[in-house]
Formats: sequence, C-alpha cells, structure tokens
Amino acid sequence: MKIIPLFQKLLQYKSITPSDAGIYDFIDVYLGDSWQCIKLDIEDVTNRFYYKKFNDNDEHLCFAGHVDVVPTGEGWSVDPFEAEVIDGVITARGAQDMKSGVASFLYACKNATNFKGTLSILLTSDEEGEAINGTVKVLELLKEKNFLPTSAIVAEPTCEDVFGDAIKVGRRGSINGYFELKGKQGHAAYPEKAINPVHKIAPILPQIAGFNLDNGDEFFSPSQFVVTDIRSGMEVTNVTPNKLNMMFNVRNSTKTNQETIKDFIATKFDGLDYTLRLTQGSYPFVTDSSTDVVKNMQKSIKAVCKIETKLSTAGGTSDARFFGKFKIPTVEFGVKNDTIHAIDERVEVKDVEKLAEVFENIIKNW
Repeated sequence: MKIIPLFQKLLQYKSITPSDAGIYDFIDVYLGDSWQCIKLDIEDVTNRFYYKKFNDNDEHLCFAGHVDVVPTGEGWSVDPFEAEVIDGVITARGAQDMKSGVASFLYACKNATNFKGTLSILLTSDEEGEAINGTVKVLELLKEKNFLPTSAIVAEPTCEDVFGDAIKVGRRGSINGYFELKGKQGHAAYPEKAINPVHKIAPILPQIAGFNLDNGDEFFSPSQFVVTDIRSGMEVTNVTPNKLNMMFNVRNSTKTNQETIKDFIATKFDGLDYTLRLTQGSYPFVTDSSTDVVKNMQKSIKAVCKIETKLSTAGGTSDARFFGKFKIPTVEFGVKNDTIHAIDERVEVKDVEKLAEVFENIIKNW
C-alpha cells in the first residue's frame, strides 16, 4: 500500500476522541508479524506500542502520535471522513492533526529494511481529550520495563508557511490561575459603606493584563500573563459586588514558574484580601540542538525539501511534553498547521508524500 491510500484509510476511521474506532486492528495487519505490540487500555482510552529490534544496539528511535481527532463541527464542504483527493488536496478531519503524521511514520517504519537498533511506534487515542491515560501511561510502563526510547519524533503538524520550514524542539508550559478578590457588598448609592472589588482591581488590571513575566530566550518567547475571564456582581445596577473572580493563563518558559506568578500577584495586590489557586497542565522543556534527533531531522529535511528549517517552541501543548518529562530528546515535525481543528481541515498530498520521505531518510541515515 502506497502512502496516500494508507493515509486515506486512516482518515476514514471516525476516531473522535477517545475512540480509536477500530483503527488499531487495521494497523496490526498493516505492520505485520515482524512488529511486536504492547497493548495498554485504560478506561475508554486505547494505547498501542509497536516495536521492532533490528539488532542489539542501544539506539531506540520512537515515532509517536495520536489516532484520535476532535469533533467535526458543521459546515464542511465535503464529507469529513471520506478523504477524497480533489485537486491535489485531501479535506478531512485529522488531515493535518495528525493522521498525516501517523500515516507517514507507519509507512516509513514498515518499509525500513535496517536500523542501528530499535524502531518503535507509540499511538494513543487520548491526545485531543484529557491526555491522562494516553502517552504518559505508556512511557511509565516502558520505564518499568527499562525500554524507554533514546530519541523520539512526534509527528504533530509544525510547519508554518511551507512544508519543512519549522520543527519544534520544545514546548512552553501552561499554568492556569484562579483568582478571587474579596470585597464587601453594599448599596450602589453608598459606595463609602462597601468595598467594591471591581474598583479595587481597575487600576491594577493594566499592570497585569498582557504583562511579560520574563524576557524569553533564544528558544522561548516571554511568559505572558493572559487574562481569560473576569466576572463579578449580581447583574443589577444598585448592588456593588461581594467578590470578583478572575481566571488567567501563563504559557511559561523555563524562566517562569508558579512561585514567580505567586510573587507577582502578591506584589500587585498587596494589602488586598484575595485567594489564588494555580494548576499546571504542562511543564516547559527544550531539546538541545546538538542532540542526534535534532541534527538528523535537520539533515533529512534539507535533503528532501532543500531548505533550512528553523527551531521553534511556539504553540500549545502536545504529547511531546511527556517525552520531555522522561528526559528523552524529542522533536516534533509534520505538515503545515494552518487548518488544524477547523472546518474543512485539509492537507496537500505532496506534503504528506514529502513527510514520509523525510521519515524514511532519517531512519536510513540515522
């Protein structure tokens, strides 16, 4: 089976998170008996770890991705699970995020005739959802088995303007904040008898909204304090509120952490009565540009695409953060990401073919 028919086949499975919709049964047959498989299913999440040892060398390169997709939404110009090629483009849910990547590394791995160690494939149906019982659970199991990869490639869509122009060598962390500023409810006609939290936060808000908590560095943009929600009051005009609630998010670099944010809030709201709760959805990580996985990826992209690729840490979170947690040198590389999660998500056929070629090249020349 060539790469595009394989890609179309994967797209036709309605694997809306956390369902795999039977896609693993097809992959089992596609890879064949020469690949071993570890199955790890937790609640409604299904995970598969396929591997093939070519020799006894310690090198272990893992290709990782997810088979689940987000719901389609309404207003598509085509059936989002038919995956027809029209004018060199496939429009389908998961076309960019990320069955193009999954198809490409499945194709490259199946057709690999040699590698200086072990090749593996980690797949989950829990990336677009809570990501609790997916990739991280598989890596925990592999650690118990002393079988963690020595390098990893996550085939998320990374390119910006043209195929091959960007790979991700890290990701920012994500800190969520839940802030409550206490006041004293009262009559709007007698503001001196109340403590209005809206008035209290008004002069402070310009000092915190959009504020850069650090200056960033060569890999990370500044960690910005982004206010996402503010609400207060009883939806009436004659009662001042008893409290104000604010939510915020900080996509943090390695220079900012929860303590940084606590100190920042304490300084800005000194003397006021408030509570603050922080949660961390992911932690920042970066893969050194001198590691084999970064250098080999750059070489393969140059060989196939004839362009220099930039190193990026932009964007949201991905399962690459779990490989970072286990100190596994990891890069992300895939097709363009300009229509991910959108109506009429689409990808050019030639970019999927090139992605498979890049992966074949990196396996061959590792």
